[in-house]
Amino acid sequence: TEPGLARSGRVPAPPPQRPGSSTSAGEGAFPHRHCNCGHGRVIPLCSPGSSTCRPPHLASGAVPAAGPCPQRPAARSGPGDAERQPTGLLPPGGWYCFNRENCDTRFDTMRRLMSSKEWPVTRVGTGILSSQPEENPHWWNANMVFIPYCSSDVWSGASSKSEKNEYAFMGALIIQEVIKELVGKGLNTAKVLLLAGSSAGGTGVLLNVDRVAEQLEEMGYHGIQVRGLADSGWFLDNKQYRRTDCIDTITCAPTEAIKRGIRYWNGIVPERCKLRFKEGEEWNCFFGYKIYPTLRCPVFIVQWLFDEAQLTVDNVHLTGQPVQEGQWLYIQNLGRELRNTLKDVTEVLYPVFCHWTDIQVKGTSLPRALHCWDRSLHESNKNGKTPLKGCPIHLIDSCPWPHCNPSCPTIRDQFTGQEMNVIQFLMHMGFDVQKMAQQQGLEPSKLLGMLSSGN
Repeated sequence: TEPGLARSGRVPAPPPQRPGSSTSAGEGAFPHRHCNCGHGRVIPLCSPGSSTCRPPHLASGAVPAAGPCPQRPAARSGPGDAERQPTGLLPPGGWYCFNRENCDTRFDTMRRLMSSKEWPVTRVGTGILSSQPEENPHWWNANMVFIPYCSSDVWSGASSKSEKNEYAFMGALIIQEVIKELVGKGLNTAKVLLLAGSSAGGTGVLLNVDRVAEQLEEMGYHGIQVRGLADSGWFLDNKQYRRTDCIDTITCAPTEAIKRGIRYWNGIVPERCKLRFKEGEEWNCFFGYKIYPTLRCPVFIVQWLFDEAQLTVDNVHLTGQPVQEGQWLYIQNLGRELRNTLKDVTEVLYPVFCHWTDIQVKGTSLPRALHCWDRSLHESNKNGKTPLKGCPIHLIDSCPWPHCNPSCPTIRDQFTGQEMNVIQFLMHMGFDVQKMAQQQGLEPSKLLGMLSSGN
């Protein structure tokens, strides 16, 4: 759940501590989605060609977050032809908290997600934040702004510190203030603004992308095309495998945690989504498949088929003890449910990535899919064309269980640290290969061959 697009989709143990966490629209249900293209550049905020982001000197300190957290986003300007550089605005994730007790615990154990006091002066960009063409082949020369996460509200809050609550939750307002500051530093002449986030930041993209476009239009900047990229922020409001009391974000059912959180944060959701539900049911807009049909700006969805955070809040843990048959059936059904929610999403790569240049779905890497998406939007805006042939942007893996895609990151035993292949991983979880083969309608020998080859 770290910055930008660096979220890992492995299936390890849950996060350290028990606070909260966690991250596409196109031309689907709303073919009129647009935020028109313009021309221009973004003024450099630090040395070109470097992956290192530094906090620029922003004037506004008026929007605090959960703790003593004046927001100073880190920025890096891209080299080359500035007119062709997109601008990337990247809010990361890091779970959340939804009452005084678990926010106090979060403040004591995960201070960097509640306060800016211990933030580093610089941050080296990786993945989509990298300035190296080998790692970031299509957007290496973009202007980047990284907004650290310390509002603990899934980038939705609009609640200031008061006598009743010593914490402020102002994630939505932080993004608005950053936009205001960047307009004065060259964003006003930008052509494309990409709002990208991971985990809680991915959900934050869904909640804020249209608001950012509307904010720029209200400020008179109609020539900036606003887009979104949501990584690992597409969650389900499903029933837990095993129900537990709602003590903190890890044990609480997804719907109950958000219901409590949205009240505690005074959370804001987009008006178009809000109107779809009854008063008091705005929490529905935190779930991707419910907010997606209401979005006007194009958003690309990137999501693990078996997401660690989703499995965690559903009380399914894949390491440490053998997985029971009921858990296995639950996991498979979870994959089917996630696939079904993405049928109408026009731009999606599923599962998401850890080493983002390595992961492939049906032979297409994430950078390639994003480049195809970018080209299709450019061509569509220019000539009204449909997405380009041979350039896929809707990719859903057919893997029926975790880590069966051979391009997934290596699995390691959480106790020994040793690498495991898929067969060892399934045996580690206590699977009966013969029963699994029967479920898949295969001979055991054929299934073992497929697992060994990574198919």
